[in-house]
Amino acid sequence: MPADAVRPPHFEQPLLQTPFHARARALSQVDSFIPWAGYTTVDVFTHVEQEYFAIRNASTLYDLTPMVKYRITGRGGSAYLNRLVTRDVGKLKIDRVAYCVWCNDAGHLIDDGTVFRFGENEYRLCTAERQIDWLLDSAVGFEVDVTEITEEVAALALQGPTSFAVLKAAGLAGIERLRPFEIGRFSIATQPVTVSRTGFTGDLGYEIWMVPGSAEVVWDALMVAGRSRGIRAIGSQALNVARIEAGFISPKIDFLSAERTIRIGRERSPLELGLAWLVDFDKGHFTGRRALLEESRRGVRRRLVGLDVEGNKPAHNALLYAQRSGKHEIGFVTSATWSPTCKRNIALAMVDAPHFAVGGILWADIYLNRELVWERRMARSRVVERPFFAPDRRRATPPADF
Repeated sequence: MPADAVRPPHFEQPLLQTPFHARARALSQVDSFIPWAGYTTVDVFTHVEQEYFAIRNASTLYDLTPMVKYRITGRGGSAYLNRLVTRDVGKLKIDRVAYCVWCNDAGHLIDDGTVFRFGENEYRLCTAERQIDWLLDSAVGFEVDVTEITEEVAALALQGPTSFAVLKAAGLAGIERLRPFEIGRFSIATQPVTVSRTGFTGDLGYEIWMVPGSAEVVWDALMVAGRSRGIRAIGSQALNVARIEAGFISPKIDFLSAERTIRIGRERSPLELGLAWLVDFDKGHFTGRRALLEESRRGVRRRLVGLDVEGNKPAHNALLYAQRSGKHEIGFVTSATWSPTCKRNIALAMVDAPHFAVGGILWADIYLNRELVWERRMARSRVVERPFFAPDRRRATPPADF
């Protein structure tokens, strides 16, 4: 929405439109939009299959603007973040990005996100959902200022094997030197942008950050630069297939924030989600440290694992059993898809101990709707390492110029 436009009353326009909305609306062929953090975003533009294969074989644009963004500044910024999140932010260098999670005192996950360090005392924290209350409460006693800046920053994810070639064609001199999780400053069609080599697809890719006034100019320039390299806009459904292949977790799908759960036992810890590598017990105190230390000592009672499922029918929401007979329930599937690239039926699942060991055999109770008739199948499943798909090109520096 232009800066000088008058926003209609909230009851007439309950969801915000991103600065890329007009471009997305023009390309939408099925009129499939969904809400995300108060914005309306595209779920599917044309077909999920077409959009997915563009991620893995060409390049894609995904509107990241609804990602909730917080500016964290002040002399106490580093100390504040180190108390907030479980990994050591003190090791994060300027112009670098790190994935992180933060917990409550019980060691249960509040949310995950990415932290960007732009200067000695300047950070940006990006999350999928709004967390301002938790962030402000955690800031008490620190010389730090936390401000939500979601509407001040527009963002695009440019992902896929030809994404580097698209940026090079768009005139980003030096983009070939940008390493994974590094930040660079460039211009696209004379518009200043910040580019981070990050993404949610597990493939070669970049995220491009800009002021909202530059959004349409940048979109158009990237579309022109990528025309000969198969660029296309994608929605959330195609991105979801790619992120499952990459083994990435998603809030409200693979875990719920401990601040929003109602029933006891629905919370999850980083150790249960397979994120122990994000927990640094040696950096000093952080929220949830004592509880996580105790959990680490006694061992987790459940863990999120990857599954190879027999057949080609995704195990959406399937219950898991230790025997084919359907006795002794031991877990459930949180995310599932058929992987077109891996040619595997894959899933992420929360499995009880001791059944989460790699190589273990489980049985997924899958229900299929065939022309309004439900069929039940017990599919043999094997616990495997994730990610399911991790191409070398995602880390190659310089990337291949397709």
